[in-house]
Amino acid sequence: MMTVLPPTRGALTPDRPLDSLTWLRVGGPADWLFQPADDDDLADFLRDLDPSVPIFPIGVGSNLIVRDGGIRGVVIRLGRGFNAIAIEGDRVTAGAAALDAHVARRAADAGLDLTFLRTIPGSIGGAVCMNAGCYGSYVADHLVEARAVTRDGQRIVLTPDDLRFAYRHADLPAGCVVTEATFRAVPGDPDALHAKMAVQLARRDETQPTRERSAGSTFRNPAGFSSTGQEDDVHDLKAWSLIDQAGLRGHSWGGAQMSEKHPNFLLNTGGATAAELEALGELVRRRVLEDSGHDLQWEVIRVGDPLPVSTEG
Repeated sequence: MMTVLPPTRGALTPDRPLDSLTWLRVGGPADWLFQPADDDDLADFLRDLDPSVPIFPIGVGSNLIVRDGGIRGVVIRLGRGFNAIAIEGDRVTAGAAALDAHVARRAADAGLDLTFLRTIPGSIGGAVCMNAGCYGSYVADHLVEARAVTRDGQRIVLTPDDLRFAYRHADLPAGCVVTEATFRAVPGDPDALHAKMAVQLARRDETQPTRERSAGSTFRNPAGFSSTGQEDDVHDLKAWSLIDQAGLRGHSWGGAQMSEKHPNFLLNTGGATAAELEALGELVRRRVLEDSGHDLQWEVIRVGDPLPVSTEG
């Protein structure tokens, strides 16, 4: 464990278990958890941190499996100093820690359509990093610019051209931490926008295990796009359809299970370890490859070290 870290105005906690910070409620400790007070605190800390020390930014842990052995280095979690939302004209600027759903609601209140964010679990920083999207709209369609702090403490502005968005991907500089993003939104009637989001939420709750411990969609769609929510949506190359076709709806491994309701949702049914969740995911990948020839790629981010295997007994 590191013993000498830069001074900070934020909270710096050693040996911090991460299970309570992920939606799946699994994960070992981080060597250090850093919760910066504000942008200056983050930039100063990264500037003065030994370059050999790895960092890993997390949001609200909605799309994350932290392995049982935890994460070596400094985990950075942005909080209250990074969740402001400001609206000017057709621009919505949100801190990286602002929840996607909250941004969608605030925009709708102002008569701006960012409704695609309403059903996306997580925060704005993660949405930018993953080019999050649903119902045919993505961050890439609305982003004006993102602001970030580099691993050496420099503040930078990233345009869509810099980020080179692709399906579930943004080309971020290694080690940088997104702190804020500005979106352009088209005008709309506030009541109509809120009604649209209510319909989206009802549809999500009908088709997804929203009351279970999950991390959202487990695997990327081989089709290369998210569900559009339209009647003409094609499901042949959707991950859930391929998993279902392979007979793995509801399949379990220890405390991990592929949802009966939506087979592309990996669940912690109670007491699952990260190793069990990851093992079930890998089993699904193997079976789908054997059944259909499609090599599913993880959408859930898996980080950290596994627990060492005991050689006793």
